[in-house]
Amino acid sequence: MPSVSAQYSIILRVEIDHRPGMLGRVATAIGDAGGSIGSVDLIGIEGGHTLRDITIETAGEDHAIQIGQAVDEVDGARTVDITDRTFQMHVGGKIEQRNKLQIRTRDDLSRAYTPGVARVCMAINKDRDRAFQYTIKRNTVAVVSDGSAVLGLGDIGPEAAMPVMEGKCVLFKEFGGVDAFPLCLSTQDPDKIVDIVTHLAPTFGGINLEDISAPRCFEIEDRLKATLDIPVFHDDQHGTAVVTLAALLNAAKLTGKELKDLKVLIVGVGAAGMAVAKIFQSAGIEHIIGCDRKGALHTDRADYQDATMPPVKRWFAEHTNADKRDGRPEDVIDGADLFVGLSGPNSMPATALQKMNRDAMVFAMSNPTPEIAPEEAEPYARVIATGRSDYPNQINNVLCFPGIFRGALDVRARDITEEMKMAAARGIASIVADDELREEYVIPSVFNRNVADAVADAVAAEAKRQGATNVRGDEIGYTRGETGEFRAIRP
Repeated sequence: MPSVSAQYSIILRVEIDHRPGMLGRVATAIGDAGGSIGSVDLIGIEGGHTLRDITIETAGEDHAIQIGQAVDEVDGARTVDITDRTFQMHVGGKIEQRNKLQIRTRDDLSRAYTPGVARVCMAINKDRDRAFQYTIKRNTVAVVSDGSAVLGLGDIGPEAAMPVMEGKCVLFKEFGGVDAFPLCLSTQDPDKIVDIVTHLAPTFGGINLEDISAPRCFEIEDRLKATLDIPVFHDDQHGTAVVTLAALLNAAKLTGKELKDLKVLIVGVGAAGMAVAKIFQSAGIEHIIGCDRKGALHTDRADYQDATMPPVKRWFAEHTNADKRDGRPEDVIDGADLFVGLSGPNSMPATALQKMNRDAMVFAMSNPTPEIAPEEAEPYARVIATGRSDYPNQINNVLCFPGIFRGALDVRARDITEEMKMAAARGIASIVADDELREEYVIPSVFNRNVADAVADAVAAEAKRQGATNVRGDEIGYTRGETGEFRAIRP
């Protein structure tokens, strides 16, 4: 039977003869075709027929058509329509603008708009910092992409990237109470992207860069951070790094290993790989090897010597693998405590894991197909994490970015520093209590509503400790109430 998934869920509208046993025959046909039935809803009865909507998980678009054909083969049943529930969710986009207040009277109008709004405009004109108090800037983030490195899809362009960026905005609001808006740009020129974002920045309290290909993403982030006085965060790099470290903090605690003693192999040395290596080093990990398709990176490698190695990989060669170990990932994994996969499907043979140290940890995060199938890694590893939701220990950026921006916005942080990222990782890890910690639970669920609060509190506290905030004593801030809604307060 094919493996079905919620992402390929359909609604099958079926017209069925209104006589005993017919619904059962249709359900049997769906099951025999490999579909998994969820709900069955009666739409209507007319002319001796019932019209029903049947929700079914399938294995893909072709499989959905096959299920419809199987129903058509049942005497007395006819497929009327097949609706793809994923596409249905995206109809008209996933976000919308709503007003926070109602305009019911002339007085309301005069205060929300003209003439009263002029007084607020002039107050900001005299002190532009007041935009954080009297406009959406205080709680609004721009999600910026050029569509050049979208999920596992690659360079698909700004229009095709919009569904992902809208989804990011949904998660910002759902988990952090942050209003976010997608900005997909029709240029991949770093100069133009920096210029556009710089000119748009007065509207926003933070910039989340998303799905911009390396190495341009590094330059764009660095230039924007140097130019703007609001947080700039490339989630593909730093969100991945923060959540990976959070998982490692708990996995190391479970296995009784000290971070400073760990030997780590990172396979995949792009934007995420570099960020993971850097945050690991900040956490005290000294022994790291990075591998690309050609093998382990080091300063004696031919492409480093002839200066053809890209800048990101040169950084790896210069800052990791001090022993200059050489070879493919399976050649240099011996003696490793942790494998981190940020590359692609099936890029590491599972049998190579037997060369790792006792109580090995395997974070195979390529999605949807990991570098090593968890089932194959299980005989060799004590702790296994992936990027998938259908296995334990999902390393997912949604554990990080809503809370990290929530905390940064609450204290008007000027930047998101390395120390704030470390604090975010500790905040995520803290959700898993010592008495709950086990091999299948080193990282909290993405649906744990305590995560964003813990991250926000940790990030805000660290920003204050560093003096990296712009909050003024007379400025309105925000706090989360018992209902989960954010309300205005005075600090």
